[in-house]
Amino acid sequence: MTGIPGFWAVIPAGGSGTRLWPISRRSSPKFLHDLTGSGQSLLRATWDRLEPLVQERILVVTGVAHEEAVRRQLPMLGYDAVVGEPSPRDSMPAIGLAAAILERRDPEAVLGSFAADHVITEPENFRRAVEEAVVLARQGELVTIGIEPTHAATGFGYIRLGEALGVDGAPSAHRVDEFVEKPDAETAARYLETGAYRWNAGMFVVGATTLLELLAENHAEMVDHLRTIAADPRRMRDLWPALQKIAIDHAVAEPAAAAGRVAVVPAALGWDDVGDFAALTTLVAESTDLPGITAIGPTDDILSIDSTATVAAGGRLVALVGVEGLVVVDTQDALLITTPERAQDVKKIVEALTAQGRTELT
Repeated sequence: MTGIPGFWAVIPAGGSGTRLWPISRRSSPKFLHDLTGSGQSLLRATWDRLEPLVQERILVVTGVAHEEAVRRQLPMLGYDAVVGEPSPRDSMPAIGLAAAILERRDPEAVLGSFAADHVITEPENFRRAVEEAVVLARQGELVTIGIEPTHAATGFGYIRLGEALGVDGAPSAHRVDEFVEKPDAETAARYLETGAYRWNAGMFVVGATTLLELLAENHAEMVDHLRTIAADPRRMRDLWPALQKIAIDHAVAEPAAAAGRVAVVPAALGWDDVGDFAALTTLVAESTDLPGITAIGPTDDILSIDSTATVAAGGRLVALVGVEGLVVVDTQDALLITTPERAQDVKKIVEALTAQGRTELT
């Protein structure tokens, strides 16, 4: 086994991608789909990116409803490399459980948590950033990889860089001054002007035991439950519902940053979280057969006359005549028509359907 010695990749494969409805659903979330036309699902592309760094040391944490689909897409993983969580509790319980499992396998284990549904187009930069992060994690740091911003995005949280750390083997590393929430457009533009901010992509590298110790400072009972489940998986069903639903950012990263315990490795990764159809439009190449059309999937069922649009056809003909700037997503049971400017609001459709009790469509 090669790769970075003692380094494990944890892939939290959760969420329902409500801004990419109706392609992404609770029953078939976005990480199971090939959204970018790469020929691979986002999950499989994540595995491909991580495998050279860790070889067989990969742990996927996903909902029990998706466990079988994950195993089909990643048949190379051993049975105990996929952990099914009974219900979604946000990222902290999922990553914390992985840490508790890895702590039992290898008390010196360093883990890197990387979401299953992100796109990275600069794998060599990613590898170098992870290698630096592991060096820092072995010194007891909680490390995040800060994405070099390419525009004044309002849909991401930001990381404010502090002093350079000057660590051998991690020349890019800085202290994290603070994590800041998603800004408005004016604030985001100001962040870019300073050069002192990076996007927070939710990538964390840390010793398994270090993570649990940091978590225990404010959530000691959660750590006790996670270690109990790791020791006896039969306790999952009775202990899991008692875990607080909370993100790793709020549970650990933000308080640790306030205490000067978090480092950041800035990196330009060509990263995108494929958060909505506007983002997806920038990732998929315009069709060579249909000028002005960005097709998500095959183009056989798309007919365009003097139109510009992002289109996903679901088995019946989608015909466009003289329209501009639309997003059209057709599936067997739902049709979405919106614009890139309103792409973030697609989740409101899911919320409305849920409120109406029409959960079979969500």
